[in-house]
Amino acid sequence: MPSPWPLLLDDPATGLDVADREQLIDRLEVLGLTRLEPASVLVNRHLEELPPGTTHAMLLRDGRCLVAGRVGEILAGLQASACFDHPVRFTQVDGWWSVRTRRPAPAE
Repeated sequence: MPSPWPLLLDDPATGLDVADREQLIDRLEVLGLTRLEPASVLVNRHLEELPPGTTHAMLLRDGRCLVAGRVGEILAGLQASACFDHPVRFTQVDGWWSVRTRRPAPAE
């Protein structure tokens, strides 16, 4: 086995309820903090499921890499809106990411 050993996860929280999803994310976070620190790849469509401590991200569009790099830079940039072909805004609170749609100001 290579060192560190790889951990590949493809939408691991699909079908889980909120409590089970949170327990999975907590375990992934703890695993990332262990001495073994596996190299992990998490394929996901839901940013609220990114474990705190996630360091890098890659945005794919039509099966191709649109942009890759440090997670904060990737999600703060305009590439995220281009990736989703929709205006989005990412925020991070206590290590947790969330995404909201940018909406135009209401007309008065």
